[in-house]
Amino acid sequence: MLDRLNHVAIAVPDLEAATALYRDTMGAGVSEPQSLPEHGVTVVFVTLANTKVELLHPLGEASPVQGFLEKNPAGGIHHICYEVPDILAARDRLIADGLRVLGDGEPKIGAHGKPVLFLHPKDCCGTLIELEEEKQL
Repeated sequence: MLDRLNHVAIAVPDLEAATALYRDTMGAGVSEPQSLPEHGVTVVFVTLANTKVELLHPLGEASPVQGFLEKNPAGGIHHICYEVPDILAARDRLIADGLRVLGDGEPKIGAHGKPVLFLHPKDCCGTLIELEEEKQL
């Protein structure tokens, strides 16, 4: 069911400083900031040869990333994202196996314009997992 690692997300307290670190100090390609109000975050993607790193910054006080940063003021790894060929089939299989999907269980459109879901970290070895549908051609 799981396919490739799509990205590792890092919550950051200062998006401009984190972007400069990856772009200027580490020499990586970075995207422009993208606000995702439905998810309560602003994101920047760091593009690497084999995957991406997503820098997450809260978009408003109600952002779930704001709570993460209150507990981890320096930031840190927030979640990992795996690609799946069919997000609804993956969701149904995981729920049948006892895993919990966060929110209302329906996919939302993520930063890449594709459906995403999040799995409860207590069901996934203490790690918040994002699934992103990657349509196979």
